[in-house]
Amino acid sequence: MMKASDSKSLRIAYMMSRFPKVTETFVLNEMLEMERQGYTIEVYPLQRENAAVVQAKARDYVERAHFTPFISWPIFVACLSSFVFNPLKFMSTLLQAIYENLGSRRFLVGAIAFFPKAIYLGMEMKKAGIAHVHAHFASHPAYVACVIHRMTGIPYSFVAHGSDLHRDQHMLRTKAREAAFVVAISQYNKNMIVEVSGSALETSVHVIHCGIDPQQFWSKQSQHGEQIGDRPVRLICVGTLHEVKGQHHLLDACALLVSKGIGFECAFLGDGPDRESLEAKAEVLGLSRHIRFLGSVTSDIVHTEMQAADILVAPSAPSKDGRREGIPVVLMEAMAAGTPCISSRLSGIPELIQDGETGMLTDPGNASQIAEAIGILQSSADLRRKIQSQGLEKIKRDFSLKGNVSKLATLILSHHATKK
Repeated sequence: MMKASDSKSLRIAYMMSRFPKVTETFVLNEMLEMERQGYTIEVYPLQRENAAVVQAKARDYVERAHFTPFISWPIFVACLSSFVFNPLKFMSTLLQAIYENLGSRRFLVGAIAFFPKAIYLGMEMKKAGIAHVHAHFASHPAYVACVIHRMTGIPYSFVAHGSDLHRDQHMLRTKAREAAFVVAISQYNKNMIVEVSGSALETSVHVIHCGIDPQQFWSKQSQHGEQIGDRPVRLICVGTLHEVKGQHHLLDACALLVSKGIGFECAFLGDGPDRESLEAKAEVLGLSRHIRFLGSVTSDIVHTEMQAADILVAPSAPSKDGRREGIPVVLMEAMAAGTPCISSRLSGIPELIQDGETGMLTDPGNASQIAEAIGILQSSADLRRKIQSQGLEKIKRDFSLKGNVSKLATLILSHHATKK
């Protein structure tokens, strides 16, 4: 078996669609914890995100990340060399990717567009002594990792989160079967992967939740269990302003709160394609004086607002094009901060929130249930205290960043130990 000390010499390539993304702090935190546990991390994003806001702790990775264009002279030379020295493997890998993605315009374009980059990155990883590729998201990153494995032999794993898995499963069977192992962030996701890829993969798909460090969020001065009294209840909703996050349903719920005479303030943190329509809807519903749209902000501001809030609402809902969330990390953060949460019975969310125990659950898109849950939490300090206590214990037990990264590291080490 590989000794624990060998981990310090194991170079792991982290791959994601875009970097740095303020909405994907969970990937950043995982890399940071991996390095704290003694691993050497190299970052290979498929594209560079032109982010208006960059987390302070991401800046070091941005400086040393291996950003590459879609095509360049070095990429052309790498592809030519690969074709000349191994034409059969080159063409069979490309043609299989095209064939398996014929039913998906998005994945087919991605398979063709990212193939040259995959060839080049594989060669660069070989030179850099990369021992393992770990890709976040079952879509393009998992595909590129699969191509790199085919062409270089470097083993890979990938994580299936939310819309990357639920929206489109083209080529999922191949990605999963050729991976050293697959990580599902929920049992719900594992069941879907096994259903699509075959029962033979039951033992190679592992449920490892995204994790957080509870100590970064908990406040001993938290007042979430105190009486709200006559003041407005403070609501917060964090995430990209997009249909899949369900913010329109929260606005409908807020209108119901007004009709019931429940005073409230609601802050939306995040930006996205739905911002204009959400602001317009708030105006039409007469909610403007109750609502704040804060735009894209750093995690520090999110945590400050979270500590001040009485309730966090994450009203996730399936989008028209099939997207759905996995388990929103913001729910974990809020629960660790002692902020009671309301979310949806959707995907893996019930694996984190047990209704009435660690939070409140509503049917996706049901504004009446959201408003009712807000009213129940607003009026019951005892329930908020119960949810606060049990939610924190749930996070410590099942959603600890340190513990869950250790599980991931063990899988990587175990795979490499069996190859020695």
